Amino acid sequence: MRAFTCPVCTAMVFFENSRCLTCETELAFAWEPRTLVALDPPRRRCANAELAACNWAVRDAGALCESCVLTRTRPGDPDAEGLEQFAEAEAAKRRLLFELGELGLFGGEPDPAFPLAFDLLSSEPHPVATGHADGLITLDLAEADDAHRELMRQQLREPYRTVLGHFRHEIGHYFWPILVAGAEEAFRALFGDEREDYGAALQRHYEAGPPADWAERTVSAYATMHPWEDWAETFAQYLHLHDAVQTAGAFGVRVADEPAPDPDAPVRALVGDWLPLSYALNAMNRSLGRGDLYPYVLTEPVIDKLAFVQERIAARR
Repeated sequence: MRAFTCPVCTAMVFFENSRCLTCETELAFAWEPRTLVALDPPRRRCANAELAACNWAVRDAGALCESCVLTRTRPGDPDAEGLEQFAEAEAAKRRLLFELGELGLFGGEPDPAFPLAFDLLSSEPHPVATGHADGLITLDLAEADDAHRELMRQQLREPYRTVLGHFRHEIGHYFWPILVAGAEEAFRALFGDEREDYGAALQRHYEAGPPADWAERTVSAYATMHPWEDWAETFAQYLHLHDAVQTAGAFGVRVADEPAPDPDAPVRALVGDWLPLSYALNAMNRSLGRGDLYPYVLTEPVIDKLAFVQERIAARR
């Protein structure tokens, strides 16, 4: 994420701000020029300003912004808890779309050839399966509940689980046919053959678990389930690295005499920028009695896969 300042008084503000706390200027995020601006006519607030705490700007009264318009289904108005979780999920989705814009993968609306939509559903009345199918990303809004999400993280023995992480993983599935088309053989050399039966792979994974040596080849145990999941986990990891390094660079965060981190550097340089920062941040978290902020190990095979993701993004851009 970039660092933002108030366009009136230049005080620092966050991506989520709707008002400058220093000079009280009303703010909104404008997709063009993709920054926070003063909320002056003809800009208006998104119609979901109250419902989803959306701080994005629109041109027409009652219109939905570039992010909210992608949501196909949400909890009903009587579902107070579901709507609270919905607002948290929408905040994560806006951050996802901003980063995709930074990478040249989203220009304010999806590619007409590859429609994109989101179903953000409460699992209170009936079970909801988080996932992706043909451009539709579904999220169980229970993931926005800290207690539920932590319980699931522990049960599944995951080192990391967030709403933003879910979105980054599922958007990886969405981009697979867009980015990998024409590079299938190179993909298979790194990730495996995606033509393997997905249902059989899923059953095998949950019956036998991941291979003992999974950490040597993949970024997570779940990535061993099927090449599509390996791609999605790696794609999400690339978004983690890009966003974290961009944030560090925007705020001038560096370790000792390390150079300023560059989010658009080649993957090996990107990883080289990130590792000293992640060590320092993990040490800081441990000093405060918390677990590691970044609980991943990036092996050479994983770095090769990250490089492939970066190459395909560059080819698309």
